[in-house]
Amino acid sequence: MEDKSYFFEQNLLALSASDPLLCSRLSAAETTRNCYKFLTSQSGRVVPAITGPDGAAHPLHSLVDPEREGRRLAGAAGEDGFLVFLGLGGGYAVEAALAGEDTGLVLAVEYNINGVAELLCSREYIGILGDPRFRLLVDPSPELLEAYILENYLPALSGGIRTFPLRSRVEEDRARFGGAGEAIARAIEKLSADYSVQTWFGRRWFSNIIRNLRAAEGDYGPVSAIREAAVCAAGPSLDGAIPLIRERREEDAGKGIYLIAADTSLSALLAGGVKPDAVVSIDCQHISSRHFTKDLPPGTELFLDLASPPLVASRSARPRFFSGGHPLAGYVSRVWRSFPSVDSSGGNVAYAALSLAEYLGASRIQVYGADFSYPRGLMYARGTYLYPYFGERQNRLSPLEGLFSGFLYRNPSLAKVRRENGDWYYETDTLSFYRKRFEEKAARLSSGKDRPAAGGSAVISVTGPRERRIFSAGVPRTSAAEFLERYRAGIRALGKGNRRIPAGLSPDERLLLTTLLPGAAAFKGRNSRIRTAELLEEVTAWCEGEIDRVLAAWDFPRRGAVQPKLDPQPGI
Repeated sequence: MEDKSYFFEQNLLALSASDPLLCSRLSAAETTRNCYKFLTSQSGRVVPAITGPDGAAHPLHSLVDPEREGRRLAGAAGEDGFLVFLGLGGGYAVEAALAGEDTGLVLAVEYNINGVAELLCSREYIGILGDPRFRLLVDPSPELLEAYILENYLPALSGGIRTFPLRSRVEEDRARFGGAGEAIARAIEKLSADYSVQTWFGRRWFSNIIRNLRAAEGDYGPVSAIREAAVCAAGPSLDGAIPLIRERREEDAGKGIYLIAADTSLSALLAGGVKPDAVVSIDCQHISSRHFTKDLPPGTELFLDLASPPLVASRSARPRFFSGGHPLAGYVSRVWRSFPSVDSSGGNVAYAALSLAEYLGASRIQVYGADFSYPRGLMYARGTYLYPYFGERQNRLSPLEGLFSGFLYRNPSLAKVRRENGDWYYETDTLSFYRKRFEEKAARLSSGKDRPAAGGSAVISVTGPRERRIFSAGVPRTSAAEFLERYRAGIRALGKGNRRIPAGLSPDERLLLTTLLPGAAAFKGRNSRIRTAELLEEVTAWCEGEIDRVLAAWDFPRRGAVQPKLDPQPGI
């Protein structure tokens, strides 16, 4: 009994530093429920045996040498990655995994707080509970487990994620451990989609954000809240809607309908004689500048994600920047200057334009041209950038129709869908994803029954009460150049041989680390075998180089650099 009390107290003391809440829960748990029987292996180690409904005891580990069995399982896990153990048991596999110098985060999931308390009475878990790479979740809901994985699994730095069920333990509680497995799978699916985008655009996002900071430094005044908005996407159905929009604009005559154009629809609207009040752009690629072949009309505001290309920002003398979701944009907004946060998680500009209408407080929103498909094979409204783009490239061997067809049929997921009325449209996996996210947002915002119609050709109404907010940025704490200088020093210190990533970081260091993750994903995409420490050094060196180029272009003097003395009276 004395040994049990000693082990329990020592284990809770080790746990208290990293998880005081769980420590408190375990302190109140009962250790006399006989959830486990404890056997002794031939090697002299304690082996927990779970008590089944029939009273029989089922050992969780080898009764010969549980430590050797744990090393074998940990060896299968490899030296890198995010490891999830379903069941803690005696902790032998977890212990062996943490012995690896390059092991990333290790998570153990358990159910029944009283049973876990019994385990902590049986042997010393101090080496496990005191390791900053380890976390124990007891009785987590599927939602909590999914949220934990989403927050803590960093694919670029953590490597792969692998799940190891402690078979005898899982068999005794299939329902809850099955739910845990499903929650982990959902988290991985979400992270995989985001990670694949980061591998493509991680470096571009970083480069754009730091180059936009000087333009984002300006004070352009607030944009007032609105009551009613019209949002225009660039789907083919916009062609038929433009006369209606133009008529509404003429009737409105400044009465309060705020017209927000997705950047893809801007040229089509201008060609149709419609002047928007605002244009939204979120694409980080330079091709998005083709949507701005004409100057913005006087009075039209340009709303940009901080990660938008600087060339697009230059189209307006007073661009309105917002934070769309990139970790560096969030860091900038938190540390340097607060920017409005506009939801762009739907992955397309129509979603972001709807989010802007929501942010400004529009209680009634009409959406035009949000087809998320190719009705009858048509891709975009007339007047959008593809028409002049392909028009310049057509010739006798590659006519305009052929260029459009090649663009349409290049997607391997293209599928033809027939509607009940006999009409048809093409759809791709990406467009289907965009539609799903847009429908979900429209449903959350709307108190009515209107929903986007499959295949487009419908006006979408989104009505419901909304908090009315002013779009305005905060006051910069320093100059943009000084912020970049400090940020560079922070990431340099983080990346120099730091082997504690991501475990063991302070909150400020972890915040800095998140800003590097999309860039790290881009580098990892090129070299999947690179180790975490080397990857971090490589990405921080690249980021420092980008910052140096920006500061040099701004003529900002490097700290510590010897500056030439200027003659106060040149020529004398």
